[in-house]
Amino acid sequence: MMSEAAGPEPAVEPSRFAKRLLVTGGAGFIASHVVVSLVENYPNYLIINLDKLDYCASLKNLETISEKQNYKFIQGDICEPHFIKLLFETEKIDIVLHFAAQTHEFDEASPKRPTNPYASSKAAAECFVQSYWERYQFPVVITRSSNVYGPHQYPEKVIPKFISLLHQNRKCCIHGSGLQRRNFIYTTDVVEAFLTILKKGKPGEIYNIGSSFEMSILQLAKELIHLIKKTSSESEMEYWVDYVKDRPINDLRYPMNSEKMHNLGWRPKVPWKEGIKKTIEWYRDNFRNWKNVEKALDPFPVTGHSHSLMNCRM
Repeated sequence: MMSEAAGPEPAVEPSRFAKRLLVTGGAGFIASHVVVSLVENYPNYLIINLDKLDYCASLKNLETISEKQNYKFIQGDICEPHFIKLLFETEKIDIVLHFAAQTHEFDEASPKRPTNPYASSKAAAECFVQSYWERYQFPVVITRSSNVYGPHQYPEKVIPKFISLLHQNRKCCIHGSGLQRRNFIYTTDVVEAFLTILKKGKPGEIYNIGSSFEMSILQLAKELIHLIKKTSSESEMEYWVDYVKDRPINDLRYPMNSEKMHNLGWRPKVPWKEGIKKTIEWYRDNFRNWKNVEKALDPFPVTGHSHSLMNCRM
């Protein structure tokens, strides 16, 4: 990992590019698709990819554009303030696309009701970012999306996990009844949404990037079993399902209103059958793109007993 002392490499002269975009977490799932699209479609923009290269990131996601003149990769941690300050000073950043702040809500104005610590941290981050717009008119845009699927996603998430388990002749682990419903949207549709927001979005706004396509986790498992194991037999499909203890909180639905995005002219285009076929094919060939990826296929850990948390003042 790049140290604060080392700092980024000397910047290319700013006059070469019309805009200089920083994408944080650009070796991850959604961000890597955004980086590739920006590099290929905006040759007059310099796209700087800043990534810590944690367990779920892979530079293999970016091999197609790694040698492009308008692309630069920097390994570093956004939690190192001195390094980030130096990066902004040397690279003359115009726009930041930050890919670690997505939450699931009903519509843009709905009150936040996070049901786990992860979601709570994202909700808090939204409030923090919004406060800069409200107080200082700092130009920010917040986006939220339905469950995104497609190539490059680390297989701890449900779709790549089920696909990878079935490819290895292992059963799909269903938490609880599997009746929880989720909306799914293909990654290229989400990329198009981000590009639309870059062109037409208004500072201070929140945009939901959602899909009307919805199915239960059990339905999802059975569809993937049908596609990968080539069976329509209910008994055979049940063979490939293993029911495990549910998570402490497992929301039944994450509905999302995307009317604002529709008003900008964006709608999802990739049908489920097309998107899931491409995804299955990609994981058949690229499952080993991450180190120690087998760990991602373990069921979500559920403890038998909870421990109390005490706020102690000395």
